[in-house]
Amino acid sequence: MLAAARIDALLAVMAAHCNAPPRRLQRCDDASTWMEVYEGIADRAAFAAALDAAAAAQDCAAFIQGERRLECFAAAASTP
Repeated sequence: MLAAARIDALLAVMAAHCNAPPRRLQRCDDASTWMEVYEGIADRAAFAAALDAAAAAQDCAAFIQGERRLECFAAAASTP
């Protein structure tokens, strides 16, 4: 599948910006919806710029319905 190959190539490029290998996940109830997971990002602004450039270079937009979006999550702080 060409879309998977393009996203996997994107993940390979972005691995240099992460502390752990990036992953491609898919929704359990809709295999056509994917999510990329990037962990261990030190500089989010630099990462976002590199991701935008890499996604454009891999022509990932050709396989996206709607808009691509970047969401950032971190472990929740524990409360006493």
